[in-house]
Amino acid sequence: MTGGTWGREREVIEVSLRPRLPGEVPAQTAEVARLAFPKGCLCMRIREALGPLFADQDFVDLFPQRGQPAWPPHQLAIVSVLQFVEGLSDRQAAAALRGRIDWKFLLGLDLTDPGFDHSVLSEFRDRLVADRAPRRLLDLVLDRLQEAGLLVRPGGQRTDSTHVLATVRRLNRLENTAEHLRAALNALAAAAGDWLQRTVPADWFDRYQRRIEDYRLPRGEGPRRQYMEHTGEDCIRLLTAINDPHAPSWLPQIPAVEALRLCWIQEFFIAQDRVRMRDPKDMPPSRDRIESPYDGEARYCIKNATEWSGYKVHLTETCDAHSPHLITHVVTTEATVTDVEVTETIHGALEQSGLLAGEHFVDRGYVNAKLLATSAGSHGVELTGPIRHDITWQGKAGEGFAIDGFLIDWDTRTAVCPQGHRSVRWKPHRQQRPGYWQSNVFFDRHDCAACPVRSKCTRSKTEPRKLALAPREEHDAIRARRQLQETDQWRRHYATRAGVEGTIAQGLRRCGLRRSRYIGLTKTRLQHVLTAAALNLIRTDAWLTGTPFASTRTSRFSRLRPA
Repeated sequence: MTGGTWGREREVIEVSLRPRLPGEVPAQTAEVARLAFPKGCLCMRIREALGPLFADQDFVDLFPQRGQPAWPPHQLAIVSVLQFVEGLSDRQAAAALRGRIDWKFLLGLDLTDPGFDHSVLSEFRDRLVADRAPRRLLDLVLDRLQEAGLLVRPGGQRTDSTHVLATVRRLNRLENTAEHLRAALNALAAAAGDWLQRTVPADWFDRYQRRIEDYRLPRGEGPRRQYMEHTGEDCIRLLTAINDPHAPSWLPQIPAVEALRLCWIQEFFIAQDRVRMRDPKDMPPSRDRIESPYDGEARYCIKNATEWSGYKVHLTETCDAHSPHLITHVVTTEATVTDVEVTETIHGALEQSGLLAGEHFVDRGYVNAKLLATSAGSHGVELTGPIRHDITWQGKAGEGFAIDGFLIDWDTRTAVCPQGHRSVRWKPHRQQRPGYWQSNVFFDRHDCAACPVRSKCTRSKTEPRKLALAPREEHDAIRARRQLQETDQWRRHYATRAGVEGTIAQGLRRCGLRRSRYIGLTKTRLQHVLTAAALNLIRTDAWLTGTPFASTRTSRFSRLRPA
């Protein structure tokens, strides 16, 4: 290799864009399509209702001005969405374009149009992944729906999330470490084979030639720890050789080598000149932990009874009764990002696009005290979702000695306990969150010592009761929501949120929502944008044909329940 490059390079022929407007559907294509589908089909109805979904001008910034002409990007975009409408691979989608009359109708192609090679779709996705606006295709579909009058500013929206499995297998610590080393060796073999052959011991070819799998590893805690630390020593030996002054200077730039270095730091430390395996408590948190050498952005997460390595996707849809339920926002995050961290992101993006509803239905994971107190003022949206119950032992006991049982006078900075005793000190202090102040409220030691119900209020033997209060707006918002969510009227109103679970189920069945097709967060994010655009076309077609919303599925056994 020369010039500091590494790995095998494939020849890339640069293409440029010659923008052209989508044409009308050719007469022969339209005639044959109507004979083949006398009652119409999804592609025909979408074309007749929305017109051409995309135009080349929508993608002009993704292509250079010089090079051979590219395949029209508006057609590649339509085919990319249709892939997810029907769950097709690139090869299947290219074949469908060559042989399907309804696809040619939607794209406005002649019946004799030969289509394109399937590899063009991958190249087009690469351009979209590099784009600074990852939601471009979904936004364009929403624009067409707005122009057709099928999407107006909604009165209500609902959001939910689900897990997404990465396209790599889950590994335990031993597998992960050894597989990182094996991946680095394979990358070095392709980039600097002669140097690697001179450097590594002969027994490594037997040790790391095959995929590392748990059933081939030693049994028992002692042998497994020994195997792990031996692998750590091999990692150090390879990394030391790579950073040797006589080694090619570009070797540390290989991504697999850098991943190996980070994995070693994650799993090992050196004590008394020996490589030692880290205790699980000494390892980085899941948010920063590398789970696979082949997808460095996949993260391990546990939510309720579900555990997975990968990502998380959040879907937001309209939920007005007299209009189609369309997905207006989709965001894909690492698996360890909590739901409440994306609530503000969703509100900001929808407000910018003019599609933020007046009411937002979410589950408990998207709600906290700050959002309850500020959403209406900052974005003009009412956040409808339950706040978690008081998790202190006093709150769980339900005997009136939780914070909600105290009378708080914010103006005089005093609190009165359920027994009528007044606090003696109020001490505000700044929390770690910038600009966030919490107040500690203290009661008199003598009042608490003589209280006949002290055991129900505090477990301290000598210290009086102390309250930790959130800022006034947040405290009042929590208290009001906890009271409201106990009413039957609020529960019936909140039942609207349940419909978004059907959207996730539809995305799972039609588009493989819970399994990433690609490696990496950015490509998985594009997959979910295409999924959202495809579901919007499916739902638009259902609305145009008068298909009613699906009801909740009930098992045959459940239907036998006596009235």
